[in-house]
Amino acid sequence: MFTTRFVYRFAKSVPVVDVTAFLAKKGDTSAQCAQVAEALHNYGAICIKDPRVNDRHNVDFLDMMEKYFESRAAKFYNDEKVEDIFPNYAYQVGATPEFVEKARTHNNIVKQYTKENEALTPQPAPYDAKWRFFWPIDDSGKRTKDEDFNPPRFRPKDVPQFGERMEQWGKMMINGCLTVAEMAAVGMSIPADSFTSRMQNGPHLLAPTGSDLDRHKPGTIFAGFHYDLNFLTIHGKSRYPGLYVWLRNGERISVAVPEGHLLLQAGAQFDLLTGGYVTCGYHEVIYTEEAKKKYEENKKVGKSTWRVSSTLFSHINSDVTLQPLDKFAKQGLPPKYKPIKAFDQVQQELEAIKLKL
Repeated sequence: MFTTRFVYRFAKSVPVVDVTAFLAKKGDTSAQCAQVAEALHNYGAICIKDPRVNDRHNVDFLDMMEKYFESRAAKFYNDEKVEDIFPNYAYQVGATPEFVEKARTHNNIVKQYTKENEALTPQPAPYDAKWRFFWPIDDSGKRTKDEDFNPPRFRPKDVPQFGERMEQWGKMMINGCLTVAEMAAVGMSIPADSFTSRMQNGPHLLAPTGSDLDRHKPGTIFAGFHYDLNFLTIHGKSRYPGLYVWLRNGERISVAVPEGHLLLQAGAQFDLLTGGYVTCGYHEVIYTEEAKKKYEENKKVGKSTWRVSSTLFSHINSDVTLQPLDKFAKQGLPPKYKPIKAFDQVQQELEAIKLKL
């Protein structure tokens, strides 16, 4: 059961850390590293100010993906062929239409939440009312040495500079994940490369999502209550609200990313490497009344009515065995912490969320 001993320590927003000094190797940054570790432990998430990324980068990326999703959805719902969709690759490259992905059932988790912190996602969850595009980052290496699952990237020919912008944003996001991973390790008093060394040549995926607010009504589940299967998830500020996360104590909060900042959330691989010291952060994305108001404002002035996230999933290398690191290894851990190759863990998760056929 969840405890309540942390309730009065929590602010109602995800902690924010400026990583500028850490990147510049200026002064003692141990306090910032400790804050990163504590935020991931208690919140499963953290916002960072990264001097390598500015708001213009996020704006340009969102602009491109809004137009992309609008174009592909128009074809898809007109029963035209969309060559971007690859179910044979478990949708791990190219586009995934809405109502394909489905979150696991988490009755054992949601029943522990109090009334004011309950999930809006029904259990079992409906299929997600969101599109996605997966772009493996160019220097992310192979998913596995025997190449059982290493799909080629798909580059839409009708979108100018698509590949260049995907690579630019994706590499910025990977750098943000590597920085937080190193700071977290320092803050946890383990070797600084404990996580980053295991991330090298991981199958990192740039994975922007899009939901058409014209097609749906408030209350629609864009991303059902779930955790991410990877190591760290990162994205910039969305133009529409609707993201909710659960803290370690079971408290549910709405996340508002400050302008020019990045949000990172811990995934299942972080959980497995730390024996639950950092748990995979549960979250959901809902079409809220606040998003409806923003939609109406934007529609009046001709702005896009798609809710897009600029998400990247960073991963542990597929050949690394996921198990609690020495500091976190202890007797009596649940069976889910038994050793498993990262590749096998990902395949099991893809089957569970209906992406792998």
